[in-house]
Amino acid sequence: MLRRAFVAVLLTLAPLAGQPARPPIVGIAHFALKTSDLTAARAFYGRDLGFAELFTMDNPAGGGVLLALFKVNDHQYLEVRPELKDPAEDRLSHLAFETTDARRLRDYLAAKGVAVPATLEPLRDGNLGFKVKDPEGRDIEFQQLLPGGMHAARFGQSMPESRISARIIHAGLTVRDRAAADRFWHDILGFEETWHGGRTDDAVDWVDMRVPEGTDWLEYMLNVRNPTPRTLGVMHHFGLGVPSVEAAHQRLQQREVKMTENPKIGRDGKWQLNLYDPDLTRVELMEPKPVQTPCCSPMKME
Repeated sequence: MLRRAFVAVLLTLAPLAGQPARPPIVGIAHFALKTSDLTAARAFYGRDLGFAELFTMDNPAGGGVLLALFKVNDHQYLEVRPELKDPAEDRLSHLAFETTDARRLRDYLAAKGVAVPATLEPLRDGNLGFKVKDPEGRDIEFQQLLPGGMHAARFGQSMPESRISARIIHAGLTVRDRAAADRFWHDILGFEETWHGGRTDDAVDWVDMRVPEGTDWLEYMLNVRNPTPRTLGVMHHFGLGVPSVEAAHQRLQQREVKMTENPKIGRDGKWQLNLYDPDLTRVELMEPKPVQTPCCSPMKME
């Protein structure tokens, strides 16, 4: 009987026969956002935040630039797309995560019932990737950087000292149905909760979900109803890790960057500074560790 029970436990823990295992998801690959003014966005991300513009891609259908790519580090980028036509439109284009094996991840998600492309072909940038829809209907991309791709060809380049940060540490997305989000991000993709908190101690307005094989996290932005464009810009945001928010604040002041907020300690106990690009997308500078006890729940650190 003990042997049977042991075998039964092993079977519940192992992937079902014939089903592919999930390959590693190691971190945020890029945050893609829309702008109504590419010149103004370039000034913000290039001059103000100090990121190098690695390359641009032209729209294959014509009509100018498809995207401008700003490099944070060899594996993380900001995609700025001049696609914003309506002031009421969501500024978020899509969020991408890096995997070590895009084909295996496609097969794994297909086995889990997620709608995926029938086949994968190299992208225009020479990498391998695909998009799926999250429970909110947004585009989520998974990308594998390939040795012959445009990104890998520039490894070690275009990372100037002017960068305000060298790491995208998190990204925030609105979530209306937490149970559905957990089924997708936790049950299928393997993300793990590291902290949750709220505007009051008994509320849950934010949930941090860490990638399974890395340290970056996705932040559920809960309880957001009928958001204005500005509210969506606050909620659909990305976080840049900095050793010192105060030092980053001083650098931005020296560059005469327009700021509407001052550094503060958030409910998670970490120093942060909120900036806003010309189209109101929030950029959150954040120190990696709390300096005060986080509210609401213990925080799992690396």
